Amino acid sequence: MNGTTAYTPPTVWSWNKESGGRFANINRPIAGATHDKDLPTGKHPLQLYSLATPNGVKVTVMLEELLALGHAGAEYDAWLIRINDGDQFGSGFVAVNPNSKIPALLDRSGAAPVRVFESGAILQYLAEKFGGAFLPAERAARAECLSWLFWQMGSAPYLGGGFGHFYAYAPTKIEYAIDRFAMEVKRQLDMLDRRLAESRYLAGSEYTIADMAVWPWYGTLAKGQLYEAGEFLQVGEYKNVLRWTDEIAQRPAVQRGRMVNRAWGQPSSQLLERHDASDFDTRTQDKLQPPA
Repeated sequence: MNGTTAYTPPTVWSWNKESGGRFANINRPIAGATHDKDLPTGKHPLQLYSLATPNGVKVTVMLEELLALGHAGAEYDAWLIRINDGDQFGSGFVAVNPNSKIPALLDRSGAAPVRVFESGAILQYLAEKFGGAFLPAERAARAECLSWLFWQMGSAPYLGGGFGHFYAYAPTKIEYAIDRFAMEVKRQLDMLDRRLAESRYLAGSEYTIADMAVWPWYGTLAKGQLYEAGEFLQVGEYKNVLRWTDEIAQRPAVQRGRMVNRAWGQPSSQLLERHDASDFDTRTQDKLQPPA
């Protein structure tokens, strides 16, 4: 099948070779730190360690939205974690997130630091910390919001680790795997499209943490900017997803949030670290790089 050969799994699997593909150098079957490295800390109570992947963007968008609402306590330091270099396996990072995935948040505003890991947990934690911001209080609306939030947690691995891996990153193209996950991703897009045909936002008429969680993954996908798979998946079919995507993309806090810890793209869109609101005007890569 597409040049692959039949594979019979051994009785006991062993890690005796790299798996291949784009992220082979950081994949391993054990957890824990690989080296000693303390994390930097800044002046604000909230310390974020992240990268502007879809999971990282969720949290920086939330923080910027909180600041836009006037929550001064949401000021934060955002430190760049270069996952391709293995920064997430440093001892300091593992102490904040034993799963060695970005993003990870350390809240030092109380008597003892609080660590929060997994992007959905961080969104809910911040919403509750700041008086229920972007999280409905009414029972049915709250349930709808959290249902879509956790839908994203369960669905995105099929998009990223499933479709994205086999379509864009795997060392060989496997027809069965690509077909399997393309079918699932299109089912997910259709589900979102049907919901957004009847509702302005995922949880109802109000913008919530559910939208912040889903948008970086499925909004980017719907615009053909993820895995260069727009034509393959015919993402233009999902008109309601595109309407929702474009509306969220126009929010100033979203535009700022997607720049934080971004290490690719136009230099003007890259704010490698964020320690103050003024950094968006003074410390993007186009302003830090010497003239050509």
